[in-house]
Amino acid sequence: MSRSPGCEIRAYDGGDADALVDIWLAASRIGHPFFSDAELTTQSALVRDIYLPQAENWVACCDGRPAGFIGLLDHFIGGLFIDPAMQGRGIGRALVEHALRRKGELELDVYAANPMAPAFYARLGFRETSRRPNDDGGLPLEVIRMHRRREV
Repeated sequence: MSRSPGCEIRAYDGGDADALVDIWLAASRIGHPFFSDAELTTQSALVRDIYLPQAENWVACCDGRPAGFIGLLDHFIGGLFIDPAMQGRGIGRALVEHALRRKGELELDVYAANPMAPAFYARLGFRETSRRPNDDGGLPLEVIRMHRRREV
């Protein structure tokens, strides 16, 4: 277990699912405004039933409650979501650094239409390695691939 400012980072527990889906939905409404609320609500079921169980998840808890999480598929960040009320407190940075210490290098995809995400990761030392015109679902939403290695 590691600590971020005022929070601890611990492994995901199945009992976290409801709280993490709520965080995912609230953060996605802000970061992914190009999806309708109906689309996000439908995707939230996939997060609960498929993505959370398949990923290696780490949860940042502040005052005993989940405030954010990172989902890893080997060294790939499948998602990083912070409760909007808790953003700007270093929780996202702490989760990424926690994952980087564990994995040695990280890679991720972000939507170009969400300018907060590429800028956030660039501040953490990630560099763009490629772009593609469509997302994994085939939608015409440009996706940026980014990568970072842990400094030794």
